[in-house]
Amino acid sequence: MVVFNLHIRSATEKDEETVYNMICDLEDKELDRESFNNAFHSNLSQERIRYVIAELDGEPVGMGSCHTQLLLHHVCVVAEIQEMYVVPRYRSKEIGKALVEKLIDFAKSKNALQIEVTSNNVRENAHRFYEKEGFRKSHVKLVMYF
Repeated sequence: MVVFNLHIRSATEKDEETVYNMICDLEDKELDRESFNNAFHSNLSQERIRYVIAELDGEPVGMGSCHTQLLLHHVCVVAEIQEMYVVPRYRSKEIGKALVEKLIDFAKSKNALQIEVTSNNVRENAHRFYEKEGFRKSHVKLVMYF
């Protein structure tokens, strides 16, 4: 089901509360607000990072972010989707697909030669979504927490 009155736009400082709530829901925890605000505003000011908001009839229903960087081991610019969230009642309506397409457009505008996404092992529905959108499992991510 395609949502025809969907609008994807770049996030602004005014989206701070919306993005905060979506990321807290995504992570299933309340994040430190001051740290979040500092990161959000710092990232908004960087040309290599883009946050996008999906709106349906003017209501925010999803968001995504993409970071680009020049990596030595690829000898090119690589993009990575860092966060992606769609309000649960709006999932399976191609909103995520529209967000990914907008982030791919951003990555290409930065001359990225590939786009990556990392998703927690427990998010099997997200893995199926990304594979459906053309992503392939090709790496293992290992994490060390401090």
